[in-house]
Amino acid sequence: EPKSEPKSEPKSEPKSEPKSEPKAEPKAEPDLTVVIRPIPYAKARELLQDARTEARRALVDRLSGGRIGYVTVERMDWSEFLRFEEEIFARGHGKAALLIDVRDNGGGFTADHLLTVITPAEHAFTVPRGGGPGYPQDRRVYATWHRPLAVLCNQNSFSNAEIFSHAIKELRRGPLIGVPTAGGVVSTGSATIRDIGTLRIPFRGWYRQSDGADLELNGAVPDALVWPEPADTAAGRDRQIEKAVEILLRDLATEAARPRPQPRPASALRAKP
Repeated sequence: EPKSEPKSEPKSEPKSEPKSEPKAEPKAEPDLTVVIRPIPYAKARELLQDARTEARRALVDRLSGGRIGYVTVERMDWSEFLRFEEEIFARGHGKAALLIDVRDNGGGFTADHLLTVITPAEHAFTVPRGGGPGYPQDRRVYATWHRPLAVLCNQNSFSNAEIFSHAIKELRRGPLIGVPTAGGVVSTGSATIRDIGTLRIPFRGWYRQSDGADLELNGAVPDALVWPEPADTAAGRDRQIEKAVEILLRDLATEAARPRPQPRPASALRAKP
């Protein structure tokens, strides 16, 4: 028989190497544009002071459980006084006490205006129809604060800010907390000297009512002396505020226990026929 040809194995296709994906090009980072707007040094100080004030206000609110308002008085001038009068309502609304901060206040002339706001003459109270005891604010010279308060001062509280600090103690309006003020209290005027400049001339001394002590070289000494530590600012701590809140909370407990006069209407006292 004829020999059959051996069956040949089917030829296998050569294995092809797996195709590698083309490497993606790295995405270019988007251009970053930074705009720097220079501001005057005075504006930078103003922004820093605003941030510092808000941080202190938040600290007082946290330490007091929302019971104490915080108001700072940066200067003793008229624009700052008008802001202060607004602040005692904005920051004092719903609060039981007020913490007034005159630390680093360089002075001015409005101490007596501030005192008029926080030391109103308490000679009577009124009861409107359907309301509770109080006093009509439109009868006051300024909007007033009659609830408990405390004042913060330091070595940079100067001139009219010192007069205010002394007055708080003299009038026994509330505790003074911090460190003694600068001791630079004297009224001055100025005279122009041609081709030279201006000459400041002292013309009025200030003396304490209770003992005649000169306020010049005699700073207001706080009721609670609290010196800050060097690391406090970096740590975000304010020992003077902490002490002030502690004292005010204690004063609030005393104030709550103080008896209040109750109205005795004439109609209720009239003898019945």
